[in-house]
Amino acid sequence: MENKIPLEEQKDAFRKIVNDIVKPIGLNKKFNVWMGFLTLILVACLYAYYIQIREGLGVAGIRDYISWGMYIANFVFFVAASLIGMLITAVLGLAGAKWITPIARIAEMIAIGFAAVAGLVIVSDMGRPERLLNVFIHGRIQSPIVWDVTVVTTYVLISVTLLYLPLIPDLAILSREKTLPKWLTKIYELLSINWQGTNEQYSLLHKGIKILSVLIVPVALAIHTVTSWLFAATPRVGWDSTIFGPYFVTGAFVAGTACLAIAMFFFRNNYNLQEYITEKHFDKLGKLLVLVALVYLYFNINEYLVPGYKVKQHDAAHLYELMAGHHAKLFWSVQIFGLILPIILLLSKKMRKPFPMMVIGIFVVIGAWIKRFIIVVPTQEHPFLPIQNVPDNFMFYKPTLIETAITVGSFILVLMIISVLAKVFPVIPIWETAHEKGIHNPEQLAND
Repeated sequence: MENKIPLEEQKDAFRKIVNDIVKPIGLNKKFNVWMGFLTLILVACLYAYYIQIREGLGVAGIRDYISWGMYIANFVFFVAASLIGMLITAVLGLAGAKWITPIARIAEMIAIGFAAVAGLVIVSDMGRPERLLNVFIHGRIQSPIVWDVTVVTTYVLISVTLLYLPLIPDLAILSREKTLPKWLTKIYELLSINWQGTNEQYSLLHKGIKILSVLIVPVALAIHTVTSWLFAATPRVGWDSTIFGPYFVTGAFVAGTACLAIAMFFFRNNYNLQEYITEKHFDKLGKLLVLVALVYLYFNINEYLVPGYKVKQHDAAHLYELMAGHHAKLFWSVQIFGLILPIILLLSKKMRKPFPMMVIGIFVVIGAWIKRFIIVVPTQEHPFLPIQNVPDNFMFYKPTLIETAITVGSFILVLMIISVLAKVFPVIPIWETAHEKGIHNPEQLAND
């Protein structure tokens, strides 16, 4: 269809889009202070990891019986949060949801950050990390660990490609941007692989994005399904469940959507992108969060109702500890403040505004992490055979300062990856935004 917007208006509109989106790119004092702050914390966390390597896993709270603590809970959470890229870019993108355009790239950056660090989180749980290479050299197809490593690696690669492909037109536009440092425009020029913006190139680009969007769906579902099988393939009370696959996937959508809400608020305010990330996007994301949270609530009810109805001896002990015993405060806090209250609040349109969404997102993310902790730890405190003739700290799990610092370090790494990606590349797609505003030849306008 022929564009009816006058050329001069197109030029002005395009220049405004470029200026607004490009302005946050590049190093500045605030970014340097932010990265310096994160680096200082990371150094302290790395020192904690050095102590663990030197002294052994005894400095952490994990023992012979409770051998999976904060580290594995963290791994499950990271894998969960990374699924937001698939949900937004692939599922909603293939469904034709146009409102995702300004937030799809942010979702992919979050996905890459969490998925890339997830593997390192596993290493933090290893007493002999140098033996990680044995997984690749001597790994067996029968091992769920090998399945996990394979799907995590595949998901990271596809996510990086899915971030890169839609960036190509933007990189070509930015390579001609005189307001940016020359070293950065040279990188853009190299990465844009001679993009000219022809109809044939756009056709190939759309096909490539669609193919990757289709491919990433089964891989993303596999990444968290396989993670759930690491638990469900055992006969342990609390893990011995056939619903763990879909249960983990729906929980991942909740955690990832909440992370996206927080990131949207940050980029909207700090990058002055109010015109592009609007209240409409928060409203839509809030409705999406309600939907996935309701499905997740259903699985939560199913997880506890079925064993609670049968009340087998070991199930009864496990459920009692969760609901009225040692872990009751955490359990009910997660259910109420991390799931039920957010659902109720988000039913109101007033709560689907930027600031309330950000606050609710923080509660949901905290609840999502604690939920993984509740999945991982209490089950190990109730083995089928009695725990006898061991110190008290072998019977109950309590995180140590070293363990907490190493866990915090993994979050710092995620923040650093997302921060760098958001400073080097535009968080809002330039060419897609231009097309939506009726500007169909942004590359030509960029040359002008």
